[in-house]
Amino acid sequence: MDTKETMDMAGKYLTQNYGRQPIALVKGKRCYVWDADGKKYLDFVTGLAAGNMGHCHPAVVAAVKKQLGELWHTSNIYYTQPQAVYGKALVESLYKGRVFFCNSGTEANEAALKLARRHSIENFSKERVDIIAFEGSFHGRTLGSLSLTGQLKYQQGFGPIPGAVKHVPFGDLEAVAKAVTKKTCAVFIEPVQGEIGVKVANAKFIAGLAKLCADKKILLVFDEVQTGFGRTGKLFAYEHFKVKPDIITMAKGIANGFPMGAMFAKEEVAKSLVPGTHAATFGGGPIACSGALAMLAEVKKPEILENARDLGRYALIRLNGLRQKIKTIKEVRGLGLMIGVEMAHPCAQVVADCAKNGLLVNCANQNTVRLLPPLDITRQEMDRALSILGKALASS
Repeated sequence: MDTKETMDMAGKYLTQNYGRQPIALVKGKRCYVWDADGKKYLDFVTGLAAGNMGHCHPAVVAAVKKQLGELWHTSNIYYTQPQAVYGKALVESLYKGRVFFCNSGTEANEAALKLARRHSIENFSKERVDIIAFEGSFHGRTLGSLSLTGQLKYQQGFGPIPGAVKHVPFGDLEAVAKAVTKKTCAVFIEPVQGEIGVKVANAKFIAGLAKLCADKKILLVFDEVQTGFGRTGKLFAYEHFKVKPDIITMAKGIANGFPMGAMFAKEEVAKSLVPGTHAATFGGGPIACSGALAMLAEVKKPEILENARDLGRYALIRLNGLRQKIKTIKEVRGLGLMIGVEMAHPCAQVVADCAKNGLLVNCANQNTVRLLPPLDITRQEMDRALSILGKALASS
């Protein structure tokens, strides 16, 4: 079935809630994908930062194949070895705490929202349930996560959004301090705001935010759904800021694209989740945990994280060089291999021109081209991608 047939079938039978590119992908290997017509692309989208180790990584494929022949699903009524083993490996990669498994980033943020409020009610009062989040943020599309998301375009048309969430300017510590009341229980923040155009938090701001939360006994929640598992050149982005959040949410790269999510919480916070308080039927299933364990072992390798840092810096230097020549480039931002090129105009044509020449990138908001290559990308592959992108930017 070719691309046109695939698009026609999807147009007839699927809900039309995605703005898709006119490309039907059928195969992937490392940083490359092929469409139904046989065209090859460099993939700098990687499933929106989910395939951090590229397509069909042999270690992840082997782990999943092995588990497929042993046990698929039991529900969390029972223990499974893959879940216990992966839980141990993940927590030992962080700091003392416990982990809850789910299926996606929005579910992880829902779990964090519930845990933050329950912990506050148990330890302070039933009125202490308010949340502070940030303008420009994106935390998911379920109603609870939408209440945290600081972009009206995602909330419009869905009726009343659950309340008790205040949004303040990203990076403004004074605004956070003013928003805190005796009812505030938690602050939710992305260390790098991805969907608004790859905006990196200031280290001084994060340090001040962590101190404010500690002083006020407010939980600090890091949404690392997009920044986790090596994307920024550290296993998790909190390491760049030298803080230890009370709660961390994660998904996307956790199992290299296999659907999975997780919420990690410090021991004293996690104990508020007791039987009956929260659950996920498929959360932490044997297949997902087997793939995630293999993924974690790969992404923790020092050479992988070093490559993400080095090539991220290299790409920023190259792109800032282009900014000096191409006046429609307003700003280049990034951390590790999470990079945004903000334009003075919508970037849809840049994305289309790149795809025409064999490079997949996407728009984060309307005017920022986002680059999310696999963490093991080579210098040669980065150069080729930047060459294609540079020509598309110059002609935009």
